[in-house]
Amino acid sequence: MRVLIADDERLARQRLLSLLEKEDDVQVVGECSDGAAAAEMLKSRPVDVAFLDIEMPDQSGLEALGVSASETQPLVVFITAFEQYAVRAFEANAFDYLLKPYREERLRNTLSRLRGHLALLSKQSTPVNRESSPNDVERIPIKSNGRIILLKTDEIEWIEAEHNYVRLHTRGVTHLIRETMSALEAKLNPRRFRRIHRSTIVNVDRIKEIQPWFRGDAIVVLDNGQKLTASRNFRDRLKEWLG
Repeated sequence: MRVLIADDERLARQRLLSLLEKEDDVQVVGECSDGAAAAEMLKSRPVDVAFLDIEMPDQSGLEALGVSASETQPLVVFITAFEQYAVRAFEANAFDYLLKPYREERLRNTLSRLRGHLALLSKQSTPVNRESSPNDVERIPIKSNGRIILLKTDEIEWIEAEHNYVRLHTRGVTHLIRETMSALEAKLNPRRFRRIHRSTIVNVDRIKEIQPWFRGDAIVVLDNGQKLTASRNFRDRLKEWLG
């Protein structure tokens, strides 16, 4: 796994480097302290994973990634000392984000998922099949009254589309975030979350029963009594997956 580290804080950069050096399959191919240097490195050398600080001199990690113009973009893990930037990382379709100071257990979890995703990419030239991709988030950052709430995905019962937003339904509480259904679906664990309608995603652990309905559709009943419509195309996939 070829890794680039870009962080303007020397101590934070050294801490991350020391943790990565413990991993036998990780090769740090570049290390820099500003966004402009990161962009040049991304253009000049093959990188599988880029650990980019969101806020750096000259260019942010987001800007560096945008101007790198490499043919194959690396998987990106944004790093930051501020939880509010987790939202920006999520909106930028980052693979993951890490908060400073780094916890070794958290980093190892990220590296494990990176290995799985890179292994899939090496076996196929087509986009990763979400039926088996391990690229999924465990928490979703949500803005609420000036704070950032990190919602555990296993607390989500179902999700519905609302124009350019999606509404996350948990037990007794809903959260509205600016995201598309397709982008959110790609980030969720496919073994837990299934699309049952173009505007509905359901946590399959919450399904109590599936009832036939008109014109090949079905009614999905959750364990809290909530009833959702599964369209015919998505219903067949769901029933096949549930066995």
